[in-house]
Amino acid sequence: MRKLVIEKAAVRANMAVVRKRAAGAALYGVLTGDGGGAGLVPLARMLRDEGGGRFAVGSVEEAQELREAGFVDEEILMLRATVDREELERLVDLNVVCTISSVDTGLALNAVAENRSTVAEAHIQVDTGMGFGGFLVDEPEKILLAYRSLPNVALSGIYTQLHTSPKGSEQEVSAQLKQFHQVLDAIHAAGFETGLVHAAGSYALMHFDAARLDAVRAGSVLLGRCRRTQGDGLTVVGYGEAPLAEVRWLPKGHTVGSDKLVTLKKPTRVAVLPVGYQNGFGVERPRASGFWALWRWWRQSRQRTVRIGNQRARIIGSIGATETILNVTDVKCSAGDVATFDLDPLYARGVHIEYR
Repeated sequence: MRKLVIEKAAVRANMAVVRKRAAGAALYGVLTGDGGGAGLVPLARMLRDEGGGRFAVGSVEEAQELREAGFVDEEILMLRATVDREELERLVDLNVVCTISSVDTGLALNAVAENRSTVAEAHIQVDTGMGFGGFLVDEPEKILLAYRSLPNVALSGIYTQLHTSPKGSEQEVSAQLKQFHQVLDAIHAAGFETGLVHAAGSYALMHFDAARLDAVRAGSVLLGRCRRTQGDGLTVVGYGEAPLAEVRWLPKGHTVGSDKLVTLKKPTRVAVLPVGYQNGFGVERPRASGFWALWRWWRQSRQRTVRIGNQRARIIGSIGATETILNVTDVKCSAGDVATFDLDPLYARGVHIEYR
């Protein structure tokens, strides 16, 4: 069986790093994308066991799955605004904290809550430059409308998402935070309370102290899969396991591969690993641009290996769709032996998730 293994000890260690960096700020465990590929419910349970009581999701389905799994009293924040009436009705019924990113999304949520004879809870989203959604920083009068004109909505927080380039500077983040604080000042000047204020996602949390406000949002950092710096204390979480499907000798001159054929220069003992890029093997997150970044990626891809016991086997040719060929000429192994390899949970497909 092909598996994605999630090491509990590594997640706990990363949680400890995150809590230290949060420095007392409230912590949202971001579970978008099925918990970053690690499994929505099992990751949420781990976070709850470690004292986490706030979660953030990206869809109604994720919120419903959490509620049905027994997360009844925990706060769930929906990190996406919507005007879809059916979605809003489900969010309100599930007691999810919604996001208001515009006058329209605020009015839509208020109408649903009024029709349900209830008060919906929501956070305001402010766009400080990412462009994915939120009130613009130069239109505070529209934000104030949300505080004044939505009687069936209780505004309990406000947040932004900070954009950070691979070479993101303190000045870049400071400029966005300055804009965000100007919005907060305008709200306070009008006599309203902002509630919980948050701006830092995984990257900003680990790199910019000024981004830690009332709360932080931790997602990819929990799996050690965010943009890293040396000595940050994080551990990469997630690896793949699969039994070797076949081991045999191929003669000199035989070709191996599909899109990139390799001609064997000598008799070679090969093993078939029943995992390919369709399972997420070898698939990587977006990387920095530029010649040297490309060169590092090329070099790493050529050096990619698979572990069989305490031995390493090199990949021959390119990773296939569902299978990959390994050079095991000098590796003691046979069909059925388990091979382990790096597998980013975010891209893992067709594998069984196992927490250990």
